[in-house]
Amino acid sequence: MSVDASQLEVDPERVEGWLAEDSAPQVIDVREAYEREAGHIADTRHIELVALTAAAATVEHERPVVFYCRVGARSEMAAQAFRAAGFQAYSMRGGLQRWADEGRPLSPEGGHVANH
Repeated sequence: MSVDASQLEVDPERVEGWLAEDSAPQVIDVREAYEREAGHIADTRHIELVALTAAAATVEHERPVVFYCRVGARSEMAAQAFRAAGFQAYSMRGGLQRWADEGRPLSPEGGHVANH
């Protein structure tokens, strides 16, 4: 997993590649529960943005973390906050909407990107 540490946003293509690696980063969906249920990236964790501060201790500090939301605004806030706390944190550029628009799979099968 190599990326310029100063770069906050990473493309969905890079996130997809990382997820296939043995040393994959933590990927966290910060959307609301109904959005997650509609469709999400398989094998990712869900922590709503409003609960992220309280759950921060459960995020591994030693491993990079990539946040995603619908279009990238909420995940960018999360990544900035985690960077300020010393994490190697990123936001997936374009969010789940871009992930899906580029033809990447959503879970569960037949899932979709919910409106926020």
